[in-house]
Amino acid sequence: MKYIFLLTLAFVFSFCGTSRHTSKTTVENGKAIKTGAEQTEKYLPYLQGKRVAMMANLTSVIGKTHLVDSLKSRGVNIVKVFGPEHGFRGNASAGVHVADEVDIATGIPVISLYGKKNKPTKEDLADVDILIYDLQDVGCRFYTNINALVRLMDACYENGKEMLILDRPNPNGYLVDGPILDMKYKSGIGMFPIPMSHGLTVGEFAQMANGEGWLANKAKCIIKVIPVANYDHEMAYTLPVKPSPNLNTQQSIMLYPSTCMFEGTYLNHGRGTYFPFTILGSPELKGKYEFSFTPTSIKGMSETPLFMDQLCYGLDLRNYDIELLRKSKQINLQWIMELYKASPNKEKFFDSKLSKEMGTIEKLIGSGLFRQQIIDGVPEKEIRASWEPGLSEYKVMRKKYLLYP
Repeated sequence: MKYIFLLTLAFVFSFCGTSRHTSKTTVENGKAIKTGAEQTEKYLPYLQGKRVAMMANLTSVIGKTHLVDSLKSRGVNIVKVFGPEHGFRGNASAGVHVADEVDIATGIPVISLYGKKNKPTKEDLADVDILIYDLQDVGCRFYTNINALVRLMDACYENGKEMLILDRPNPNGYLVDGPILDMKYKSGIGMFPIPMSHGLTVGEFAQMANGEGWLANKAKCIIKVIPVANYDHEMAYTLPVKPSPNLNTQQSIMLYPSTCMFEGTYLNHGRGTYFPFTILGSPELKGKYEFSFTPTSIKGMSETPLFMDQLCYGLDLRNYDIELLRKSKQINLQWIMELYKASPNKEKFFDSKLSKEMGTIEKLIGSGLFRQQIIDGVPEKEIRASWEPGLSEYKVMRKKYLLYP
């Protein structure tokens, strides 16, 4: 019980507390980073007299106030809100369908795009002049906000609507790594030919989607981006609000590009604990590792986690020095290589059907080679070489769409 209490206490302070690698938002030349949403003087005049719809969630904030609440108090005519995965106010578990509702705080209708439909209809947009998109992203192909963004761009193009994107920093903006998605593994967790960690803000990604013809029929949506002020991709950025229930600490956000691949394995990656994506293990690793944890059902986070109520053994990355990742500018492959070698039942290691998580290792990594490379013990250098020339070509293409130095 004492150990559980200490873990819970650590969680309480883990998101808002300081750490040695991202203790605060970077200030450059005495100027703090300002998100697009915070720069109201740049877009409020543009919204005057317009009927506004918004794609927003719990990360859509100005300071400590939700963007919808803030804009409504300033007289903006918000006619509806579109809600993504986890819902408009962020109170739905991962993967759980979200129903339409009326927001209690404002009385504004909320239309779910993570339930019966994933794209606004013609009727949804009939009484809308402009759609605002303001969701915090974490810079990974398998973080599905960018999929929702492109579907919204499609809908806006089809219905002659303009989109205003309030840009936010990418906390993993320094990282461009991983194989380019082989489109035969296209899925709900990978829809575009980009690497695992794409190194773009949503404003930059929207420009890329337009420019590279990724909308339906290679259409181009009319977009206006309010860029982040005083920002570049190398800056450390601590998110003021957790972007989703299972990315609930700054450490989890920074490790996510490296640890999300464990969703395609027969290991628990912290779901069912308050430390998702920062601890890894299974009951089968008893005797291999001293660190242990027990996944349980946690409402709003993970209600039926893999190995629920079983003692798991493995790696504790909660205090891993993120500066090592920032300096390497690479996704960490050593953890999955190590845990595969330590696994006594290697034939089950990549059995995603057993793991009950989202998809296979091929869909997460984006390559049909990776599974066999790990099984065969291929050296990391050779694995990375197999990502070329696609990764280098992407880095060149990416430069065309960058808004920040």
